[in-house]
Amino acid sequence: MDKLLISGGNPIDGTIRISGAKNAALPILAATLLTDEPVTLRNLPHLNDITTMIELLVCMGVEVLINEDMSVQINAGTLKDCTAPYSLVKTMRASILVLGPLLAHFGEANVSLPGGCAIGSRPVDLHIRGMEALGGQITMEDGYIKARSNGRLKAADYFFDMVSVTGTENVLMAAVLADGVSVIENSAREPEVVDLAHCLVAMGAQIEGIGTDTMRVTGVEKLHGCDHKVLPDRIEAGTYLVAGAISGGRVHLKDVDPKTMDSVLVKLRECGAEIITTDNSIVLDMHGKRPKAVNITTAPYPAFPTDMQAQFTVLNAVAEGTGTVEETIFENRFMHIQELHRMGADCTIKGNTVVIKGVPKLHAAPVMATDLRASASLVLAALVAEGDTLVDRIYHIDRGYECIEEKLQLLGATIKRVAGKG
Repeated sequence: MDKLLISGGNPIDGTIRISGAKNAALPILAATLLTDEPVTLRNLPHLNDITTMIELLVCMGVEVLINEDMSVQINAGTLKDCTAPYSLVKTMRASILVLGPLLAHFGEANVSLPGGCAIGSRPVDLHIRGMEALGGQITMEDGYIKARSNGRLKAADYFFDMVSVTGTENVLMAAVLADGVSVIENSAREPEVVDLAHCLVAMGAQIEGIGTDTMRVTGVEKLHGCDHKVLPDRIEAGTYLVAGAISGGRVHLKDVDPKTMDSVLVKLRECGAEIITTDNSIVLDMHGKRPKAVNITTAPYPAFPTDMQAQFTVLNAVAEGTGTVEETIFENRFMHIQELHRMGADCTIKGNTVVIKGVPKLHAAPVMATDLRASASLVLAALVAEGDTLVDRIYHIDRGYECIEEKLQLLGATIKRVAGKG
């Protein structure tokens, strides 16, 4: 099992390109199941989760071609099997996203109950109730969600009793082929949901209210192929900006969309960073200063993203003053705190809040990644810790960060991947 060996203390200074957003690419890959025509996708990140989703499509008989320009052409017209097996679904919760497209286009779906990060309850009942509202008949058998429809799905008004990104995406994809006009209320507004909606529109879907909490979907009989470029990954971008902030350094990000990152940029400015943005770039410069502690509370977009919570915990750990981090989205998302303690961080968990007193220095220690964003936070901590830190179980990182060691090397970090046993 690979590990990352990081020698802390090097100034972070350099320029990198931000990859396509995993959390947009996964539902858009699932959306290719909605048409029999080829769909070309560009700017897909090279990540394990993307590979898993493509493997899932291929195992169902979908034809996938990788073009010379690294775009991917997907043709679901060759689909032979509407089953998403446990062997693939268990490694990635986003596999549930094939439920809506399969049911809407092919009239059936057999999707194993998902696995993925161990960050608390992420129920699939929101997806199931959405499919039932649209006329799908759902049963649970042998660990599988089995969905059927008699002909086309029927439009419905559906209200999410809690905001769900993947739930919104699944119901949206099912509704675009349903008969009639569906209204999806309390829908997620995340940029990744917006990107999916824009891709669906490019395929011929009729969607009003994109980017709001109420979407009105007029179902069409069929969708066609399209050419779509996945938007930049705002969480990857935020992670590298925090790397610059905690090190007193300077980071220039290219191929990024600052408009999707307002809540994060506000907090980085609050911690003392100078930030300059253009339409597709961000420059953060700390001018050698130590960051100031900030208070954050996670909430659905456009508020502060839960996927940046762990990174800002590390920022507060080395900042001047005391900061609090309140997590309102997921329970059990403070598993990185115990590992940060091993590096000398002063963090106290009180319910769903962590109180962090900044310390002048962290110290190297062997640490273990527990989920995707927690593992990124440990890498950040290692960048500013005295000595050599070994981060274990980095397969979590590889699920969400493309070429993380190469990008950090471009920013001046001393980091390398080493093979480990087990």
